Amino acid sequence: MKTNKSVSKRLKVTKNGKVVGRKAGQNHFNAKESRSSQLSKKRDTSYEHFFTNKAKSRFLSK
Repeated sequence: MKTNKSVSKRLKVTKNGKVVGRKAGQNHFNAKESRSSQLSKKRDTSYEHFFTNKAKSRFLSK
């Protein structure tokens, strides 16, 4: 089975097997946001609860 490239480019698997990536829609229109919320938008979030082991191997294999 082929790897889903659109998903594999947006997310990455950490050394311990966690799936992390950016939330959608966080790069634009941030001028009115406080500095702390601007910085929090740069952080990766965990997508571990979306993926079973089968889905991880399908979408994120290298």
